[in-house]
Amino acid sequence: MALQISATNPEHPALLLELPWHLPLEDWPEEYLVPLPRGISRHVVRYSRAGDEVIAVKELAERPALREYELLRDLDRIGIPAVDPLAVVTGRTDDSGAPLESVLVTRHLGGSMPYRSMFETTMRPATMHRLMDALAVLLVRLHLAGFAWGDCSLSNTLFRRDAGAYAAYLVDAETGDLHPQLSSGQRDYDLDLARVNISGELLDLEASGALHPSVDPIEFGMEICARYRGLWDELTRASVYPAGKYHYIERRIRRLNDLGFDVAEMQIEHASNGDTLSFVPKVVDAGHHQRQLLRLTGLDTEENQARRLLNDLESWMATQDDYAPGDPLGARPEVLAHRWVREVFRPTVRAVPLELRGAMDPAEIYHQLLEHRWYMSERAQHDIGLDAVVEDYIRNILPKARKTLQPTGE
Repeated sequence: MALQISATNPEHPALLLELPWHLPLEDWPEEYLVPLPRGISRHVVRYSRAGDEVIAVKELAERPALREYELLRDLDRIGIPAVDPLAVVTGRTDDSGAPLESVLVTRHLGGSMPYRSMFETTMRPATMHRLMDALAVLLVRLHLAGFAWGDCSLSNTLFRRDAGAYAAYLVDAETGDLHPQLSSGQRDYDLDLARVNISGELLDLEASGALHPSVDPIEFGMEICARYRGLWDELTRASVYPAGKYHYIERRIRRLNDLGFDVAEMQIEHASNGDTLSFVPKVVDAGHHQRQLLRLTGLDTEENQARRLLNDLESWMATQDDYAPGDPLGARPEVLAHRWVREVFRPTVRAVPLELRGAMDPAEIYHQLLEHRWYMSERAQHDIGLDAVVEDYIRNILPKARKTLQPTGE
C-alpha cells in the first residue's frame, strides 16, 4: 500500500512529505524533532516541524487514527477547545517494505503545556485549584455538547493562559464518543474516570517528589468532581422565583457569565396562581465575545481576552468623530473596528520587542498592557497613555513576567 496523507488543508500534505515516514516514530532523528514537554501516553508521540508550524505526531493503528481525526474535526465544528487535527498518514512502510503504524498529526497549541508538566514543578496548591477549575469547565463544556471523553487526565489536557486565567484544551480524543445528549450515567462514568486518572497521576508525581507536600492526591481527585457538579448544577438547574423579582434572574445570568458561559435563551413559565415563575437557562459554551471580536476585527482570541479587547475597542470607538450609533451617516462598527486594529492594536503590540514576548500571543500582550495601564492610571489618579504604558511595561514588568511564566522546580 502506498503512503497516503489525508488532510483538509491542501498545504499540509506537501509540508508533511518532507518528514521521515519510513522510520518508526521513536527512531526519528533529532533534526526533525522539537523539544517540548509531553504528558504520558500509551502511544509514541513526538513534536516536529512542518514548514513554519510545530506539529504533534502520534503513532497508532489506522482505524483509531482515522476515528480520532474525525472526532477532533467534529469538536472543532461545535467550538470545543481541543487541538486542531491536520492529517492522518497511512500506508507507511520501512526501508525493507515492512508495514509501520499510521500516525495522527495535530497542530501544536502555541503557548500551551500539558497539565502534568505544570504539576511536575511543585506548584502551589492555589495555582492547582485554578487549573482544576479550568479542567472542570472543559469537562462541562464537553458534556453539554454530548461528548463523553473516556480518558480525561492530566496528560491528556493542555492549558494556556487566557487573560490571566487558565484555559483547558482536550488533546486526546481517541476514547471519546459524540452523542446528541449524554445521560446522567454517562456523565458520572466519565467524571469518575477523570477522578481516578487525576489521583493516579498525582500519586505518581508524589512518589517522584514532584508534588507540593501539602497536596493530597486523593482529595484533589475528588475536587474535580465537586467543582464539576457545582458548575453543572448552576448551568442546568431550574429555579423558581417570586413573581416580579426579575433581578433574581439577572443575578443568575451574571453568575453564569462569571463562570465563563453565555445564556443563549431562557424559558420562563408563570405559575397558575401568578405568584412564582420558573427559569430554565439554556446555555452555550463561552465564546460570545470571541465570535463578536472575530466578526468585527478578524482577531481570533481566547474568550477572556476577547471580552477585554472588546471593552477597549468600544471605549476607543466612543472617542471617534464619526462614531454615531443608529445614525446611517456614521461609520459602521466593522469599519471603526478595523481602524482600531490598524491604528491602536497592531502598533501597540509591535512596540513590544519580538524577542521579549516569549510564548505570549498578541492578544495576551495587549491584554497585559491594558491591565498595566489600569494600575498605572489608578496610582496616578489620571489616565496614562499607551505609549508611556508600553515603555514602563517593557522596563519594569515584562522581565519579571517572563520569569514567572517559566516552570521551575522550586
